[in-house]
Amino acid sequence: MCGAFTQGTDLILASSTTPAETSITTKVPEPRVFIGEGFLWDEQPAYLFDIDGTLLRDPGRVHYNAFFSGVKSVMGRELVLEGVTVAGNTDPGILHDAFRVAGLDDAEWRPHLEDILAAIRDEVLAQRETMQIRVMPGVEATLAHLKAKGAAVGVATGNIEAIGWHKIEIAELRDWFSFGGFSDRFAVRADMIAHAARIARAIVGPDASVCVVGDTPFDVSAARANQLPVIAVATGRYSFDELMDCYPDVCATTLEALLQQTAPAA
Repeated sequence: MCGAFTQGTDLILASSTTPAETSITTKVPEPRVFIGEGFLWDEQPAYLFDIDGTLLRDPGRVHYNAFFSGVKSVMGRELVLEGVTVAGNTDPGILHDAFRVAGLDDAEWRPHLEDILAAIRDEVLAQRETMQIRVMPGVEATLAHLKAKGAAVGVATGNIEAIGWHKIEIAELRDWFSFGGFSDRFAVRADMIAHAARIARAIVGPDASVCVVGDTPFDVSAARANQLPVIAVATGRYSFDELMDCYPDVCATTLEALLQQTAPAA
């Protein structure tokens, strides 16, 4: 999907993953970290964290399943997501792509888009008690590390705002984030990232570097489209090697592995 990676350091680390954390995924990869030459990953003024696959995961797929019920309740038709990229997409983008694959004209679905998104939102909020949110390894320690360095930390996600904050709150991560960029008005991920970066720069300065953190090639490409540095973590569906092919400034199997590599030896 992407090209070869740039010069830097690729490290294989001793694993410190706990049994509780290994249950998050079916297979825990050997910890690996790549840091582009000269890039100070934890010295950026602001960070934009993706949510799904980067910060957390819901094995029960409440959000995913809500797309089907939302389209059915509003349009009275079955949604088919076969052939549609979900990971790294936006909520409006998923619907747009699904309807395009189904051969629907814009006039058939676009007038219903806001109602469908509202139905998806309502279904996810109603299913709060059934969501099985799992926080990815090293997330809280990484957020604490960056905040201690004075960074502004926000989210930038393909989720619409109500759903994104809902997941963050269930995961008990809300206090770490002071702002967010969401997909309510942005079907294209790069546009959402641009919007989130503007919010970040309103906080830290108009010319400040804003680093994107995500788990898919689409996070990398959206960051590059906005001339932003990017940290890729292989905690979603894409492997370390697949993400390395996309030229991230940093790539790590987990944020835990990245932080472990950065921490001074005892």
